[in-house]
Amino acid sequence: FAKQLNIDQAVLARELSMRELERFKDTQVPLEVFVHGALCVAYSGQCLTSESLGRRSANRGECAQACRMPYEMFVDGEQRDLGDKRYLLSPQDLAAVDEIPRLIELGIRSFKIEGRLKTPEYVAGVTQVYRKAIDRALANQPAPASDADRYALEMTFSRGLYPGWMHGVNHQELVGAYYGKKRGPYVGQVARIIDADTLELDELHIAMKPGDGVVFENLSDTNYEQGGSVYEMRGSALSFRHGLLRMQDVQIGMRVFKTSDPALNRALRQSFEGDIPIRKQRKLDLHVTGQVGEPLRVQSGANAVTSNMPLQTAMKRPLTPGAFIEQFNRLGGTEFELGEVQFDVVGEVMLPISELNRMRRDLIAEWTGGDASPAPAAPVTETLESMMPSRGTSDDSPFQLHALCRTQAHVDAALVLGVPRLYLDFEDIRLYADAVKQIKARSETAQVWLATPRIQKSGEAGFFKLIQRAESDGVLIRNLGAMSFFQDAGIPMTGDFSLNVANPLTAEILKKSGLERLTISYDLNIEQVVDLLAAAHPAWFELTLHQHMPMFHMEHCVFAAFLSEGTDFTNCGRPCDKHRVHLRDRVGMHHPLKADVGCRNTLFNAVAQTGAQFFDELREHGLRCFRVELLEENADEA
Repeated sequence: FAKQLNIDQAVLARELSMRELERFKDTQVPLEVFVHGALCVAYSGQCLTSESLGRRSANRGECAQACRMPYEMFVDGEQRDLGDKRYLLSPQDLAAVDEIPRLIELGIRSFKIEGRLKTPEYVAGVTQVYRKAIDRALANQPAPASDADRYALEMTFSRGLYPGWMHGVNHQELVGAYYGKKRGPYVGQVARIIDADTLELDELHIAMKPGDGVVFENLSDTNYEQGGSVYEMRGSALSFRHGLLRMQDVQIGMRVFKTSDPALNRALRQSFEGDIPIRKQRKLDLHVTGQVGEPLRVQSGANAVTSNMPLQTAMKRPLTPGAFIEQFNRLGGTEFELGEVQFDVVGEVMLPISELNRMRRDLIAEWTGGDASPAPAAPVTETLESMMPSRGTSDDSPFQLHALCRTQAHVDAALVLGVPRLYLDFEDIRLYADAVKQIKARSETAQVWLATPRIQKSGEAGFFKLIQRAESDGVLIRNLGAMSFFQDAGIPMTGDFSLNVANPLTAEILKKSGLERLTISYDLNIEQVVDLLAAAHPAWFELTLHQHMPMFHMEHCVFAAFLSEGTDFTNCGRPCDKHRVHLRDRVGMHHPLKADVGCRNTLFNAVAQTGAQFFDELREHGLRCFRVELLEENADEA
């Protein structure tokens, strides 16, 4: 599918093991993998927690870090004592530096370092370590990361370093559950309180020096922890400035972690700042021209560069002289400084910032005789307006209300009310075939559609075959692999919310791929939904009007991690089949936790979201198809 869209490079899911990555070895699309940084507990693009709780879309870069918050577990209505384990959804950070040689063997072309809201020192330190690992591997001299490199990785930022899913699923190790924020390297345990400003550790597990920062782990309340910079060292005794610590809150046996190393930070800053500023010797006077439908041209003396795409009419932020100067004034690390700029661009136009940056680099290369950018791709001639689908004629078809049912009680209620289409979303999809037969025997008119799992890995196509053999009226498609499978099977398909249909271009691509209807993304608010209906044919869409929002969708199994000693589905004993589990958040809401056929977990919002108040407005904008999703409701509630 990605190759058909002319995708130049595909980023693989972080939840893949090395064995699973081997199956991509012969793919024709260049591949990129995550190798370091914070691990989202939810699949990328499948986290609706920030949207559900705070109207911030994590899928569009506005994550509120709900996975790093404390939760309490309730099993069959009773609170489960997990001791000091409170951060049940907070994975350790990914560190796959020792996997670099094998990843290169598998043909991985690009390595991704997560750096959201991190410091420049973090970027410098982590990049240095992985650059060395890549260079060693390419020189056929692979070696594990040195102690100094591991120290740099831990010190710049770490919630604990772990290979993630690289070695396969291990639900006992992925989430430590004791904290959700930075810790750093382990220093030692408090052995003795000497006086109001001095304490002694059992031993020093890493080197310490005055000026280094530490934190004293308080597992009962990680939001209230003592810590600060060390003032003086004597053996394993640490002294602090008078009054810095509340020593009465420091207890014997507390673990101590190193949180800052000023000397390391200075060395890392030196790597990208340097001591000697570059002397600016040349001024660049620029003449900028262009108009809608033509490339942007920047002339500087005898040198000139043009954009690889035509200028488009600006919808929101036009390219102003100030915006242009802001990008072209970024000449740090060169001998140039910006001179006079003559800006003769006609009309309000737009051009991506990335294209302006490329043009700036290429112009510098023209002056210096270097090659600042890769060979340009073929010029883009299509405009956004030309790619938009036609809206079509108005739709006078009758309104439809569909129901997604997760239990037999839901099915019974929907049939009594004469719901025309039932989507079945059972944890055990082996029950689908019998359910279809029973519903068909009870109703001559009700359509039965079956939901696929949200995630499909290599080797899991058997789930699709079970759905196909159930002989339903159609399939609710939740991933692109399912779409490909059922395209070939010739079964009617509706795309679900997990396909992230949030704009008309995505909608048109999926419609052309054989989906007869598309569920509007749960990331959109009412204004954005109306904009989508105005930009594409409303008959394409279905909207979920009532539901418990599926917040986290995870490879990590919370049932196995905290209700068993098992590492995966082969030895966990399937506590998900035996218990009802809810996670209580900081404000007292009990969020239901469910497992699916692939042992992946979904945490649903405790409070149902309804859009009933917008029904008339949506109807006026042409929407005809709506859905109600049921979760834990009994028959009467359903």
